[in-house]
Amino acid sequence: MSHNRQKKIAVINDLSGYGRCSLAVAMPVISYLGVQCCPVPTSIFSNHTGFKDYFFDDYTDRIDDYISKWHKLNLTFEGIASGFLGSKKQIETVIRFIEEFRSDKTTVIVDPVMGDHGRIYRTYTDEMCEELGKLVACADIITPNLTECCKLTDTPYKPEGWKKAELHRMGRMLLDKGPDKVVITGIPQGGMIANYVMEKGKEAKLFRTHKAGIERSGTGDLFASIIAADAVNNVEFSRSVKKASGFVKKCIMKSEELAIPQIDGVCFEEELHTLKRS
Repeated sequence: MSHNRQKKIAVINDLSGYGRCSLAVAMPVISYLGVQCCPVPTSIFSNHTGFKDYFFDDYTDRIDDYISKWHKLNLTFEGIASGFLGSKKQIETVIRFIEEFRSDKTTVIVDPVMGDHGRIYRTYTDEMCEELGKLVACADIITPNLTECCKLTDTPYKPEGWKKAELHRMGRMLLDKGPDKVVITGIPQGGMIANYVMEKGKEAKLFRTHKAGIERSGTGDLFASIIAADAVNNVEFSRSVKKASGFVKKCIMKSEELAIPQIDGVCFEEELHTLKRS
């Protein structure tokens, strides 16, 4: 059976019905950028876990049956992207998915979601963090925040005062693990937030932007989705990082303007039309 020639990204992440995060963010953003988004749900949530009460259904034991049908369809993907993973078994499943579906035309994008603000999520065990290191080694592009970068490089976390030399050392350590491109996101610099971009064979770059509004769930998913779609659309990496960062900031500002509750995530729907295809 033959399938359409449109570019496709398999996105492995959870699905939250409310709260603007994970697959609920990735699907519209990647689709808008002209790439077919093919979701692989790892878990189903009625709303994200920032709310006091939520429905949860672990999909781990059904993923193999799910993707077995894709094998029968002979599906191929220009991109494979992963986000938050809730168990060692889920991480192993993603690694196996990459091994089975990757071709010389596939770009693998891993957002190594483990924590923030210097703290690793309570759900993450040392065993999971070690397994995630193996997943990072499979990636072409990774998008860790500062906390995740420190964890992956065994570097002590500090909330402020990062020098370029320190960021460069960590970025080099991440590139040495396997990826060709890395962006360390969310680096505090006074009233600014910075992203540090490194690519093998290219000069590193530091992009700064003024802080805007309050932190919200889903911003990392927005950022990583743009990076993933741009990667398969052959957009230059530094340009993609600047575009993603600018779009996230714009969406945060729109959320403030509309007085969207923080727990409801980042309002991207009204700004999606500004995310021009490149």
